Amino acid sequence: MEACPEPAPRVPPRGAAHYAVRMTNPPSALPSRAGAGLRIGVLALQGDFREHLHAVEAAGATGVGVRRPAELQGLDGLIIPGGESTTIDKLSRTFGLRDPLRERIRAGLPVYGSCAGMILLADEIADPATDLSGAPQQTFGGLDITVRRNAFGRQRESFETDLDFKDLEFSATGQGVAPVHAVFIRGPWVERVGAGVEVLAQVEPSRASHPEALAGTARIVAVRSGRLLATSFHPEVTGEKRVHELFIRMIKGEA
Repeated sequence: MEACPEPAPRVPPRGAAHYAVRMTNPPSALPSRAGAGLRIGVLALQGDFREHLHAVEAAGATGVGVRRPAELQGLDGLIIPGGESTTIDKLSRTFGLRDPLRERIRAGLPVYGSCAGMILLADEIADPATDLSGAPQQTFGGLDITVRRNAFGRQRESFETDLDFKDLEFSATGQGVAPVHAVFIRGPWVERVGAGVEVLAQVEPSRASHPEALAGTARIVAVRSGRLLATSFHPEVTGEKRVHELFIRMIKGEA
């Protein structure tokens, strides 16, 4: 029997500064202008929205922090960042954003959600948090998937691994398409996908820091459907720019 590779080391979550000197796909001196002419909003209620703004601006797009319904106007796409899905949901209602955003998603607004953003784009949560009245947390919806929150474990069980990621052929070199280096920080995974949802990446048990949590099953960590994209991990903190470029290409109808 062929030996399984050693699991990825368990690491604490780190910020963008840590990864600046070790990016697997670092920005070039002349960054891609794939997003030139586009206005991409980043939901700026809570979480790592600044890192996403930097990522879309590095790709040549105009980044717009979104906190009010009026700021949804004129956007070509929107990113829902990582953070606390329950807090983002609560603040979206406080700021009057929840219903307008749900309407825009249903009307076809391209949206990318990372980590908490994936939870908020899901139509169903397997283990929703509840408020003081016992009511389950709500999502914006749009993706016909079921997600499980904090599926890989708690903060101390955050980990890094390399993923085979579909639809990145635009980044191919003579050696093919390089894997995506992914950082999971209390990330969700996808337990069910609908008929119209494409699976882009999975974590194999041999590549997880604590494979027992996966129960011997590869777990889905990136999906797309129509103009919606979601990942369980945080490309914005490692400098992995290809996921944002894929989203930009989806907006432009090129992917």
